[in-house]
Amino acid sequence: MRKILIVIDMQNDFIDGALGTKEAEAIVPNVLAKIREYDGANTIATMDTHGEDYLRTQEGRNLPVTHCVRGTEGWALRAEIAEALSGAKIYEKPTFGSVALAQDLRALSQRESIQLELVGLCTDICVVSNALLLKAAMPEVEITVDASCCAGVTPQSHLAALQTMRACQVHIANEAQ
Repeated sequence: MRKILIVIDMQNDFIDGALGTKEAEAIVPNVLAKIREYDGANTIATMDTHGEDYLRTQEGRNLPVTHCVRGTEGWALRAEIAEALSGAKIYEKPTFGSVALAQDLRALSQRESIQLELVGLCTDICVVSNALLLKAAMPEVEITVDASCCAGVTPQSHLAALQTMRACQVHIANEAQ
């Protein structure tokens, strides 16, 4: 059974930039420790990636905070995360979930048995979107989200997203009681 780690959007803008939170900053050491548990060949990352026209997109009209514009400091992965992810495959995604990631992992799951673990930001937007896309594409693949390596826009929305994923048969590990 091949175990694959998916690190969602550990970018500066989500940690301490335009949309950063103290909760996002607090998970950085946990995410680093988790990445070190995996071989680089079994590690994937996503990056929220927008253009200069972000505010004219549907997402930008609904979340009018410019963030993760390709090439900016806010778009970059947190330096220590980027270093730890050396050798990982990275998917740039223009929206919450990565269809390409789900398609590629589905194809892989048809060739070999895999398990997926997700960590990153934000639990209630991009983590939940990717977890549910992956579950829909591969209903028989075990998917786990490590709650200690995720943070939401708010602590309440983080908990709500964990509950949503749990209801959709995504395993939740290390949830604070």
